[in-house]
Amino acid sequence: MQEKLKNIYELASADIEKAESSTDLDEIRLKYLSRKGEFNTIKKGLKDLSIEEKKIVGALANEITEKLETAIKTKYSEFYRKELDAKLQKEKIDITLPGKSIPRGKVHPLTSTTNEIVSIFQNLGFSIVPNEFAPEVETEYFNFDMLNVPQDHPARDVQDTFYTKLAPYTVLRSQTSNAQIRAMESMKPPIRVIAPGRVYRNETLNARKNNFFHQIEGLYVDKNITFGDLKGVLNEFIRLYFGAARPTRFRSSFFPFTEPSVEIDVQCIMCEGKGCRTCSGTGWLEVLGAGMVDVNVLKNVGIDPDVYTGFAFGMGVERLAMLKYAIDDIRLFFNNDKRFLEQFKA
Repeated sequence: MQEKLKNIYELASADIEKAESSTDLDEIRLKYLSRKGEFNTIKKGLKDLSIEEKKIVGALANEITEKLETAIKTKYSEFYRKELDAKLQKEKIDITLPGKSIPRGKVHPLTSTTNEIVSIFQNLGFSIVPNEFAPEVETEYFNFDMLNVPQDHPARDVQDTFYTKLAPYTVLRSQTSNAQIRAMESMKPPIRVIAPGRVYRNETLNARKNNFFHQIEGLYVDKNITFGDLKGVLNEFIRLYFGAARPTRFRSSFFPFTEPSVEIDVQCIMCEGKGCRTCSGTGWLEVLGAGMVDVNVLKNVGIDPDVYTGFAFGMGVERLAMLKYAIDDIRLFFNNDKRFLEQFKA
């Protein structure tokens, strides 16, 4: 039996040496070392041997099995290295070749302008109103009634406002002031918030107007808030946004929700106040509207106007972007023209 084991070992060793692939090794393992293999067949005959012979033959069988397992593993490793080298050689990459250019996306100019404006006001102590305060589909109650807008005001006409069929008296909001109303109803003074978002108006499309655009409105309500505070905050915003101490002027105006109301102009960026086509020869460009919160608005939201005062302001993001980047047509922002968009930094 010992001779049989040695013969099988020599045959198996020769087969392992001749093997040319991992598949050959799998077949060798099945032939010699599997449950039905030749070594197991011999081991089954151990029961017919004496105790002394069993010890000798069993030890020899285990030794030969271990040697063959080691030889097969070594051969497997050789094949693996050869196969890996061949694969790597086949998939070799010439790192000296130029790489493929991957186009980089860029932030839309309206998004970057919004982010810049929001950042300025956050640094001035304002926070953004929660999203639930600013739905784009709104009731007339929050869009007009609570803002002291009379029932016969032109802004309520279908020629100016988009009414929806979702429910009676619902509109696509025409300003982000609805967020200010909800903020005043839900928060206690001091309140210092800004409300960025998209608004809708039934406008004729042209180079200066679109039927939807982006607005940022702000509100500050506290004790002893004055018109001087309004001027200080907005002058500082204009200085930070336009990057210089640009001259401003405050013109008297009228808004139903503020009293007194003003419109704020900056010195024309194109002509530096000399008068040009952009500013219609006036030397000034309107940038935003503002005013002290009307007493009736404070009463509507349950804030005592004898204790608290406040100011509000609103600006169009498109207008500020057009002024800053010297863009003469608002429609360029929405045409998805890559030639236009690629001019702005990422």
